[in-house]
Amino acid sequence: MNVPVLGPAAIERVAVPRLILDTVRDASIAHAEGRTTVPPPLHLEFPGAEGDCHVKAGWIAGAPEFAVKIATGFYANPGRGLPANHGLVCVLSARTGEVRALLDDRGMLTAWRTAAAGALITHALARPDAAELAVFGTGQQALLQVTWLAELRPLSAVLVHGRRPERVAALCGELRSRGLRARPATAREAAGADMIVTTTPATSPVLDAAHVRDGAHVTGIGADMPHKNELPPELFARARIIATDDHAQCLDHGDFGHAVRAQSATRRSDTAVGHLLGSPVHRPDGAITVADLTGVGALDAALASAVLHRLLP
Repeated sequence: MNVPVLGPAAIERVAVPRLILDTVRDASIAHAEGRTTVPPPLHLEFPGAEGDCHVKAGWIAGAPEFAVKIATGFYANPGRGLPANHGLVCVLSARTGEVRALLDDRGMLTAWRTAAAGALITHALARPDAAELAVFGTGQQALLQVTWLAELRPLSAVLVHGRRPERVAALCGELRSRGLRARPATAREAAGADMIVTTTPATSPVLDAAHVRDGAHVTGIGADMPHKNELPPELFARARIIATDDHAQCLDHGDFGHAVRAQSATRRSDTAVGHLLGSPVHRPDGAITVADLTGVGALDAALASAVLHRLLP
């Protein structure tokens, strides 16, 4: 049997934002309700190349397919004129084990899944009137987190913080071209925004917990391997709500795990993202809320399956 290989152009044609947001929301809820099978991720590091690789798999009970995904991040690539992220998804039948298709998405589905997950939980946990967003990082995911959140709520201003001024300027320019009011910001200034999203491969915290003001929401998406750490443990000690996309993963290699090991949070102080997306969230206006996202294989499987069903009969 010839296995179809579906490339980026075909995938991008059908993977519209509403499909991705709805699929990620539903899969997150299914995961929180225990209706998924998700083995621990496999991690590879390539220190000499500033790179890493994740292999994730997942299945939602009753779904006709499951998926195995390879996603790479080589963070020096932009300096070589190459994208930082690549990858592909293998979609297999959950009835026969046959390979249904290879989605040669070059990391796009992972990027969109991450953007949707971040935007959904940020929108759910931020104050209804929160309109100022700060993003730490200047790569593809920083752009996506801002633009996808702007699909869910109006943004009055976007503060961009990064290590390289030229990349900060480039991201601000791109955001302005999309109608958003974006400007560079210091780390302290960015940490004082209504909503904060961190999108870096940092190995030590990128913001100071003392600079996060009462009533703010913070979403961290970069800590997806044990050596990575974006959010300081002290921030979790101040949080009224801590959301995790997968309890075990976030304990093992998320910012939540760093906070637990630092005794700034307890092992059971988190709430599943899916539970918070499935019903209205009550949050006092002055509360700090934090979301730690490490990426769940069942969401990748659901999104790959949704795309596949629109491309193949």
